[in-house]
Amino acid sequence: MDCYTANWNPLGDSAFYRKYELYSMDWDLKEELRDCLVAAAPYGGPIALLRNPWRKEKPASARPVLEIYSASGVLLASLLWKSGPVVSLGWSAEEELLCVQEDGVVLVYGLHGDFRRHFSMGNEVLQNRVLDARIFHTEFGSGVAILTGAHRFTLSANVGDLKLRRMPEVPGLQSAPSCWTTVCQDRVAHILLAVGPDLYLLDHAACSAVTPPGLAPGVSSFLQMAVSFTYRHLALFTDTGYIWMGTASLKEKLCEFNCNIRAPPKQMVWCSRPRSKERAVVVAWERRLMVVGDAPESIQFVLDEDSYLVPELDGVRVFSRSTHEFLHEVPVASEEIFKIASMAPGALLLEAQKEYEAASFGKCFLDRFPPDSFVRMCQDLRVLNAIRDYHIGIPLTYSQYKQLTIQVLLDRLVLRRLYPLAIQICEYLRLPEVQGVSRILAHWACYKVQQKDVSDEDVARAINQKLGDTPGVSYSDIAARAYGCGRTELAIKLLEYEPRSGEQVPLLLKMKRSKLALSKAIESGDTDLVFTVLLHLKNELNRGDFFMTLRNQPMALSLYRQFCKHQELETLKDLYNQDDNHQELGSFHIRASYGAEERIEGRVAALQTAADAFYKAKNEFAAKATEDQMRLLRLQRRLEDELGGRFLDLSLHDTVTTLILSGQNKRAEQLARDFRIPDKRLWWLKLTALADLEDWEELEKFSKSKKSPIGYLPFVEICMKQHNKYEAKKYASRVGPEQKVKALLLVGDVAQAADVAIEHRNEAEMSLVLSHCTGATDGATADKIQRARAQAQKK
Repeated sequence: MDCYTANWNPLGDSAFYRKYELYSMDWDLKEELRDCLVAAAPYGGPIALLRNPWRKEKPASARPVLEIYSASGVLLASLLWKSGPVVSLGWSAEEELLCVQEDGVVLVYGLHGDFRRHFSMGNEVLQNRVLDARIFHTEFGSGVAILTGAHRFTLSANVGDLKLRRMPEVPGLQSAPSCWTTVCQDRVAHILLAVGPDLYLLDHAACSAVTPPGLAPGVSSFLQMAVSFTYRHLALFTDTGYIWMGTASLKEKLCEFNCNIRAPPKQMVWCSRPRSKERAVVVAWERRLMVVGDAPESIQFVLDEDSYLVPELDGVRVFSRSTHEFLHEVPVASEEIFKIASMAPGALLLEAQKEYEAASFGKCFLDRFPPDSFVRMCQDLRVLNAIRDYHIGIPLTYSQYKQLTIQVLLDRLVLRRLYPLAIQICEYLRLPEVQGVSRILAHWACYKVQQKDVSDEDVARAINQKLGDTPGVSYSDIAARAYGCGRTELAIKLLEYEPRSGEQVPLLLKMKRSKLALSKAIESGDTDLVFTVLLHLKNELNRGDFFMTLRNQPMALSLYRQFCKHQELETLKDLYNQDDNHQELGSFHIRASYGAEERIEGRVAALQTAADAFYKAKNEFAAKATEDQMRLLRLQRRLEDELGGRFLDLSLHDTVTTLILSGQNKRAEQLARDFRIPDKRLWWLKLTALADLEDWEELEKFSKSKKSPIGYLPFVEICMKQHNKYEAKKYASRVGPEQKVKALLLVGDVAQAADVAIEHRNEAEMSLVLSHCTGATDGATADKIQRARAQAQKK
């Protein structure tokens, strides 16, 4: 068991720390790390190197090269730096490389050296230049803090949503602080800086002097400071060689250690494990690495080469030209397994020399041991071993893996274009298809469209063969990526596989393939989608081309006409003119004459235009009717001028009725003659109007003026409607034989109606009379009808 604990180093009586090799680095570095700007991402992330040619002590001989490596030293990207001097490098939480230039411009690159975007830290930074910069991480995202040549700080807590904050001025600050860092408290980013023996905390509103509790006396300067991975703890290195460790709020001291070295360290980072009570700080000089904590002794390692420290959630990564190592606190569980004479269950399993088989075999003898956690742990270990492979180069610990989550790990594999491995992990862990395989295939397809050495046809076919109808995959998103890469034809081919028209159409419009978008929208049957395309086409094309496009799409033309009827009447008229649709054009002018125009002359002119259109459409009936309406309008205006009252816009019948009601019988008859109103209709109009006036005398004269073309039953009905039985009886006697019974029943003369029905020997009429008989008053009449029926049946 000695081999397991050979590299364990005690720090006090309660903790051990060990440093073991992750990778033997095979990268071919052309410069020493001390001559480069270095940035390494946490969670086993990539390493970026940019040789610093802007250092005054070493003039540049050539343009610098930006190189990006995996944690195992595999080259991912290399590009010639053609921009301005760089002050600092750092990785965002999304593994994008942020390069802070001296002029305050931050260039953002992808993992493979692809330029993503850039942003500026403001005009003040541009004018005063950048002295120093820090890239930091918060729960809101990745931030950038800048120290300018005017010794002022500018900060943005989230580069994804850039909001610059100019921090308050530090009183009396005439030179750069000896050290500074960012501290996150209460979800707000602060700046902590050291000026001589004083510490200042900058927030968005004020600059506050702070004092670490229990600091050893005699400090005249702070040479280095470091916050823990979770921003909970702070370490300060003083010029007296003391290292003060406490809470980041500077309210509580944890411990203090005298390292007896006054030279400023190259780096100082925290080394702690989640849920552990132990706190330790790792300090690096040129050839010495020291681990200090709440113990009188320290752990020291000799560094054979220039090294760089990368703080992690549960330890520190240390890499140099030749090796990449991990320094961490030994977990309590490991201590229990490997310490001398341990009787812990883990130690007993280790004695079996077959850890996995023994554990798997032993769990079968436990009744209440759920196998889920054992299986899940085995799966997690297999995943961690797979991604730690040299060619993958993501050395995650179990704690980091759980903090990062499997979804983020898959995203990082996708960023590295390790699609097969990502899919294998999804299938092995049986992740839901939408969250796993489908999402990765969609990323693969988006990468595939960027391969410009393959034809559009081949790329589209390969993507469709691989993806098919995989749920959760949007072909429109892949097509959008193809369009963004300048491959419009490939995007169109990919959209053919997109089953949702609502996703096809917007992208086609964006690609200025509006006519194709219109065809797709019509095929979908979604009228809202068609309207969207039509309005886009209207703004994109000139009027003539727009109308010609509509002529080739009858459904779109019909929908656009409906739209114009409510929104753009003039456009509707232009459409009818374009199509030589004289029938609809005439109808349009008819509506226009009643809509907007108020003057009689304008209305008549519009009707004349409508009549001309109807003639062109060979619709003589509509043309004649329109001309009659023009005559009626002129006549109605004349009647209003001569008689007063309101005649305009009345129908012909209403005009005649209004004249009769006004006592203008002769004018009404003349109007009927002019417009060839049939006698029957005129008699009905006059009968109704005189009855409404209750001018019974005039009505009687009118009935005797000549033989009624409508008969006299209407007179009886109208009089009874006005509840005038006396007048109704006058006309009942004049009703013809075929309607006599009905007229007599209307005036209530049931007995006479029975006599007429019996005389006519009409079964229907007798049945009608019987239905009006009541038992009390008309019993004799009913008997008479029954006897007549019986006699008729005998004959």
